[in-house]
Amino acid sequence: MMKTTWRGIIAEYAPFFGSPDPEEAVTLQEGGTPLIPLETLVREIPVPVRLWAKFEGANPTGSFKDRGMTLAVSRAVKKGARALICASTGNTSASAAAYGARAGLRVFVVIPDGKISRGKLAQAIVHHATVIQVEGLFDHALRIVREVAETHPVALVNSVNPDRLEGQRSVAFEIVDQLGSAPDYHFLPVGNAGNITASWAGYKAYRQAGRLSELPKMTGVQAEGAAPIVLGHVVEKPETLASAIRIGNPASWQGALNAAAESGGSILSVSDSEILEAYHLLASKEGVFCEPASAASLAGVLKRARAGAFSGGERIVCTLTGHGLKDPDTVFRSSPPEIRVPARKEEVLAVLGFS
Repeated sequence: MMKTTWRGIIAEYAPFFGSPDPEEAVTLQEGGTPLIPLETLVREIPVPVRLWAKFEGANPTGSFKDRGMTLAVSRAVKKGARALICASTGNTSASAAAYGARAGLRVFVVIPDGKISRGKLAQAIVHHATVIQVEGLFDHALRIVREVAETHPVALVNSVNPDRLEGQRSVAFEIVDQLGSAPDYHFLPVGNAGNITASWAGYKAYRQAGRLSELPKMTGVQAEGAAPIVLGHVVEKPETLASAIRIGNPASWQGALNAAAESGGSILSVSDSEILEAYHLLASKEGVFCEPASAASLAGVLKRARAGAFSGGERIVCTLTGHGLKDPDTVFRSSPPEIRVPARKEEVLAVLGFS
């Protein structure tokens, strides 16, 4: 007898979505990602707290985008769509391409020229999406696809599509189910700001359904070179090594502000060096390999902890939005080179310290 498996977020949380029928969903069994206790890294925090990583890199295309894409594509198919379009710094294009392929739809992705990691670009290409690079930033690409979708028969699947954010609420449902309650703090990277907006909506939906009493403090983390919400103005030329959050004018800007304000949380920024520190700590101390933008959430926790923000006893969840293989080049740029020796046992033993 076959064991019951995770069925994807539309089937698992059907009462919270309404449509489509789970049997008609375009799904790759997204969701059900691990909530990993960070039992070594918690020692980096001056007071005793409990710390977890919600590892969204375990989704089918390696990022949290799959949660919203399953709902957006399922509903687009129900409405008779024959093609999808999105702007992307990488993860959305990978997810749209995969779910579009699953649904038998044409997929067009518009990306900023030279601003997308090869790992993510490879995903869009292998799923046979039509990839268009524009000579501009993500914000320019998003403006173009929004205009195209308004006048042509293609379904827009960026997070400006409310179905995307509705699906992304499911991460909050899972965190509560895994912990038994909401954490005290939920830290998330903030680029286009849809994820923090959706996660907050998810917690509120669970409370309304009677599955939750206390709500977490939502804390969004931007990169210093791409921190329009923290600065209070659009950043015309955002710069950060964390390409997934290299966005100067977030589509869900107000949603992020609302989530932080309503929850008693905040939006802060961290430097690229702080992101890299967290990125390498996760990999070397916990065995968790995430893309650089994901590590911004842990960088935010460490920054707040070192400033004395926690009194002890808090339960903290960090969303790690994407898998490290999304951006392998960062590993080689930020790590020591491999050790090369002649092919002799003695040479290897010398490196091992056994000579």
